[in-house]
Amino acid sequence: MLDFFTIFSKGGLVLWCFQGVRGPAATAPVNALIRSVLLQERGGNNSFTHEALTLKYKLDNQFELVFVVGFQKILTLTYVDKLIDDVHKEFRDKYRNEFQQKGALGLLNGTFDFKDDFMRLLRDAEESSKVRAPTVMKTFEQSVKSQKTVKCMIETRGEKPKEKVKNKKNKGSKKDGTEAVAAPSKASAGDKQLSAAGDKEELTKDEILQKNREEFFRRHMKAGEKSSVFLCSTRSPKPDAQKEKGKKPRVWDLGNSNAKVLDYSNSATNGSAEACPVEEFDPDMALGDKNREPGRLYDLEYESDDEAEEEKVVQNPSKPSVKKGGLGGMFGMLKGLVGSKSLTREDMDPVLEKMKDHLIAKNVAAEIAVQLCESVAKKLEGKVMGTFTTVTSTVKQALQEALVQILQPQRRVDVLRDVMDAQRHRRPYVVTFCGVNGVGKSTNLAKISFWLIENGFSVLIAACDTFRAGAVEQLRTHTRRLNALHPPESHGGRTMVQLYEKGYGKDAAGIAMEAISYARNQGFDVVLVDTAGRMQDNAPLMTALAKLIAVNAPDLVLFVGEALVGNEAVDQLVKFNKALADHSMAQTPRLIDGIVLTKFDTIDDKVGAAISMTYITSKPIVFVGTGQTYCDLRSLNAKAVVAALMKA
Repeated sequence: MLDFFTIFSKGGLVLWCFQGVRGPAATAPVNALIRSVLLQERGGNNSFTHEALTLKYKLDNQFELVFVVGFQKILTLTYVDKLIDDVHKEFRDKYRNEFQQKGALGLLNGTFDFKDDFMRLLRDAEESSKVRAPTVMKTFEQSVKSQKTVKCMIETRGEKPKEKVKNKKNKGSKKDGTEAVAAPSKASAGDKQLSAAGDKEELTKDEILQKNREEFFRRHMKAGEKSSVFLCSTRSPKPDAQKEKGKKPRVWDLGNSNAKVLDYSNSATNGSAEACPVEEFDPDMALGDKNREPGRLYDLEYESDDEAEEEKVVQNPSKPSVKKGGLGGMFGMLKGLVGSKSLTREDMDPVLEKMKDHLIAKNVAAEIAVQLCESVAKKLEGKVMGTFTTVTSTVKQALQEALVQILQPQRRVDVLRDVMDAQRHRRPYVVTFCGVNGVGKSTNLAKISFWLIENGFSVLIAACDTFRAGAVEQLRTHTRRLNALHPPESHGGRTMVQLYEKGYGKDAAGIAMEAISYARNQGFDVVLVDTAGRMQDNAPLMTALAKLIAVNAPDLVLFVGEALVGNEAVDQLVKFNKALADHSMAQTPRLIDGIVLTKFDTIDDKVGAAISMTYITSKPIVFVGTGQTYCDLRSLNAKAVVAALMKA
């Protein structure tokens, strides 16, 4: 039983609609399909699930039409694909002339009486699914095994199968030429082998067995003597002077050689900022670019090779592209350029295959690359090519538009606006960072803290990584440096960043709750919660993270991922979201709100991780980490990322 079937144009005009059951209209699920799939270029799969409904759709790119059918997802309707294909073909053929002659006016002023035709096609599709008989297993007499006799299945010892013998004969025939050349030189060796074979034939089986055993023991005795001699000769004499035992600490060039400064073993100093020794460092190294504008988050930049491409375009016309008298080459070129036919799947398959390999080489997850190419194929199939355009350029242009659309989020996360809104309600704005081990959560938390401080907001860092050794000390070092760059004297005596920590081995959710309460009482604007790194398959740690988020209800949950990963990015994000949904006790669980992409300066033009992460979650990349200083924080520039991705 179908819930609805609707036909509408890509401009949003509903041409015809069928309501199968009484209930709410098809407006909400169709709008969800348009918003989440069609506008976001996620058409790799022709089905979409919205609440209790499953929607299947088909695009007609020639007349800019969309055919959508909806039914309950608990039902298994095998005739839906056939029905939507038949309706598409019937509707096109019936109103083709009206679309071609009147164009958009035909859609506005036309009347589409399609109910009788649709009911006929629906009955035919339902009957075809009932008539289809179930597959019957073959009997033993119909199988290939029944045709074999018992004699052909018996193998005697020492006899080789006939197929293998034939293969060896074929291989031997190829080597006849080489063996014929080497035959005269090996005649004497062959005579010796024949004589030895003759002696063996004269001996009995027991004598041959005994002789083989004696040869076996003789060989092993010789091998044992050789190995013992080799070991005796290579054994090095014991050194007279033994090396000093113990481990010496490494002294770095830019580090602090004072051991007392690096000793954090005293528990009395844990948590008190006054007891921490002041560490000297170069502010210029921490800030990086001196000409930057304070508080501004610059866009990600990419240097393209447009000038080199323009030079190639200028140089190509000077080369003779057509041979003298070769008019066929000129006509073939014009035939390939002039848009005289609509695109078919066979035309696009070679180009899409190259595009898919290119995306995978740029670090896009293989599954995502396949879905992207499938979405582009569905978008272009049946579309008439423009004049003087090739299939490659058309497909490439469509893929670029799809990638830009994916990287541009449905909802933009404006952290500064949200912080000011929280200020008006007199509460701190809470951000939680999560991710796997070693991706740079604490480092990029410090960069975001610096950016917030430069915009005039006070920050409280909650050290909720109570597992990793040195996690609290790392945040304490960042706090000291940030306070040195922005001392209280520059902000009217107000301390701009503080660290809230309770040591190691404590409950992270409890520490975060206490930090938020402390920030509310002390008037802090932002609370940044640092969590321990955890693998996405570790169920106990994922349960603890879900508890921390559910108990404290942060305003923003950021997943920190590195740009070096490929297929692993999809697995991490999917399992993190699934774990947060499964282990949350709330009816509407809190999932990941945005992404922080780190180590972007290490990948050159292999920027595919950005595509994989945004495609799988539909969440925006809020921050991009690009270097080692506090200023190396960028916002994502979709066009720059796509330019790097499409670079050959």
